[in-house]
Amino acid sequence: MFRLLSDTFSLFFGALSTFSLVDAIDILLLTYVFYLLLKLIRETRAGQLIKGIIFLVAGYYISRDYKSQTFSNPFHLKATNYLLEKVLNVGVIAMLILFQPELRRALEKAGRSKFGIRLFGLGQNTSEVKMMWDSAIDAICDSCVELSASCTGALIVVERQVRLGEVIETGTILNAEPSKEIFGNIFYPKTPLHDGAVIMRDGIILAASCFLPKPAKDALINKKLGSRHRAAIGMSENSDAVVIVVSEETGQISVALNGELTRDYTRDKLKSILEDTLFNDKKEILIGEKKLFSSFSERRKKK
Repeated sequence: MFRLLSDTFSLFFGALSTFSLVDAIDILLLTYVFYLLLKLIRETRAGQLIKGIIFLVAGYYISRDYKSQTFSNPFHLKATNYLLEKVLNVGVIAMLILFQPELRRALEKAGRSKFGIRLFGLGQNTSEVKMMWDSAIDAICDSCVELSASCTGALIVVERQVRLGEVIETGTILNAEPSKEIFGNIFYPKTPLHDGAVIMRDGIILAASCFLPKPAKDALINKKLGSRHRAAIGMSENSDAVVIVVSEETGQISVALNGELTRDYTRDKLKSILEDTLFNDKKEILIGEKKLFSSFSERRKKK
């Protein structure tokens, strides 16, 4: 026993003596990747699939034939082991197929992160964005207030870094300057374009009557929320867009961003969140960091 402990300590200190800054960076990078994978699994149905895969792997090793001087497996199940071996041989391809939606979502998030945008030189500077969106934001806010007062349902998607070409193809191209009158005509209940979403790009109403994707956790969303709110959440899950919803039942103005829906917006609050998300990248990063640290603190308090 003493010899085993001494060998363990000697191996540990031997590895520690060769430890360098590159090794530290390597470990931190792998830790961050595993953290993202665990977060991805936790937030989706992939968690249940992972449990199933662990169950298959455990069954494979239990059913194997172990023959050695110190150990012999009494549960050698030849047929079961053969089938599980064949299943696990194509496990990588099966995982790619099973986790395709989750992998796609993870890669999209990595691509639209601030690091990814700056790394590949994508995106526009703040002054260019302000020139395109200053008047458009005022038109959006004024329109939402008027639509709210008349309880006219509306769904407006403000495109950011992630291009929404697939969604735009489902609607009608307009290329119109935004104004209260244009939004009023689009969302008037008896017009052909009212049933769907308006997509705005570079301060222009690019398309109307567009169909948005369903949310990933549709069953977990509050049953009181209608189809517009659900579509807004789904769109914000699949992109970095800011999605504005006006309820036709209550006239309430809501905003969906990063898969979360917040409600009870006034004109000033709506203008503030649009300016923050479109103009102020640094503030958005700080908000994300605050949410991350607050979630860690909440977990520690629960423990």
